[in-house]
Amino acid sequence: MSEILTGDGGGLDGSRARLTFDVDADICVVGGGLAGLTVALEAARLGASVVVLEGRHIGWGASGGLLGTVMPGYDLAIKDVIARVGLEDAKELWQLSKEGAEYVHAQATDELMPGISVSEGALVVSNVDAGDRLISELQMLSEDFATEVEGWQVDQVRAQLKTNRYFHGIYFPKAFQVDGRKYIHGLAALAKRAGARIFEETPVVGIDASGIRKRIVTPSARLRASHIVLAGNVHLGAPSRRLSETLLPVWRYAGITEPLGERLTDMIAFKGSVIDTDRVDQFRIVDGDRLMWASPETTWDARPHRFAPAIARRIRTIFPQLARAQVADLWGSAIGQTVHGMPQIGQLRKGLWVASGFGRQGLSTTAMAGQLIARSILWGDDRWRLFSPFELVWAGGLTGRVAGHLIGMWSRGSSAAAGALARYRERLRERERIREARLVEANRLAGTRPPRPRTPLSRPNPRPQRNNDHPQPERSPTPVGAEPGEGGS
Repeated sequence: MSEILTGDGGGLDGSRARLTFDVDADICVVGGGLAGLTVALEAARLGASVVVLEGRHIGWGASGGLLGTVMPGYDLAIKDVIARVGLEDAKELWQLSKEGAEYVHAQATDELMPGISVSEGALVVSNVDAGDRLISELQMLSEDFATEVEGWQVDQVRAQLKTNRYFHGIYFPKAFQVDGRKYIHGLAALAKRAGARIFEETPVVGIDASGIRKRIVTPSARLRASHIVLAGNVHLGAPSRRLSETLLPVWRYAGITEPLGERLTDMIAFKGSVIDTDRVDQFRIVDGDRLMWASPETTWDARPHRFAPAIARRIRTIFPQLARAQVADLWGSAIGQTVHGMPQIGQLRKGLWVASGFGRQGLSTTAMAGQLIARSILWGDDRWRLFSPFELVWAGGLTGRVAGHLIGMWSRGSSAAAGALARYRERLRERERIREARLVEANRLAGTRPPRPRTPLSRPNPRPQRNNDHPQPERSPTPVGAEPGEGGS
């Protein structure tokens, strides 16, 4: 099995048992995912007493199923963020995202979190020929949002990815990848080291958020805290039904192929993550010669092994030379996706906080949310208000899931059609270029060819003489207007 799937608890044996006794704490974090553990770690480092309640085990949900790409940004396109909150607030939101990425890098490379391999770089590739749009996006990211990016032409992209499916690209040199499972267990180890207490197999069955000291009820114990942070996903359940109903449950399945040897590096020279602009494909090389690939999303749960043929088929579509690649390891996870495409970060009421809706947001956003809420509680940092325009919006229940499934199918179909049209136009342009090149070459050859030798014109034979001994005298031409037989004077 791939090393990417074998992360462990980092020596936390016996430290994450079920809560069976009553506890008082400054902060209770509900949910042991990336955001919740970051809140616990930062709050404990700032001196607060923190308890984390996880209904199952650390990293069992979406946090343990990530591909590990860390880069700034949100699911909502930056131009849409600007349209919603204005340029200045959009810049601050982007800066928070960058700080989240820097936080993950600092933790992942800390000597207290060993064994996490960090690979550099991420490449966002376009499925269509969209050079002009990418140029404007590059200018905005570089000039307005102070982000280091590079624009790649089609030839440069295809030199790294041996496929004609992709055109231009945006390269993020400071983006990176981590082993997601090892990172989350490393966070838990750091939080415990800082003084946080983590309890697994401890679902929350009731919350009373009124009063100064809030009450949290579990099957075997009760807990009191001044602050509660709801850092769960779509699985928060009855105590936070209002919150969980604002999230559209989306499942994404990923697989890792068997070792592919040199044929993989022959096809994919890029060592970082590759993400297409339509979010259909996301992949990267792991363990040296294996390919990790995420399948398209679905709003319905299924057994992961059912998606192995779909992932293998998708790999074959993009890289025909890898047609025989077999998916060896497979897993899936459910993410909570918001209607507006931004995470839910902030204070619902005094002492009740939310850090959720991180579907499609990436590790940087979970880290930023954890830092922001811990500092808001203990330092009074009010930058969480930047997320206030993105309120809790009902995701539509069953109807929303059906609509999401249909929209996903339509988006993938639309992306495939646009990509096919772009490749067809590219072939037409190539044929026209070849035709013009041949025409230019033919004209060049015609202009430099030596002139053909001229064949001399044959002189007409003289009129035969009537009498070979006495040639006839030449007759004077008849004057104009004279009758035949009339001579001149």
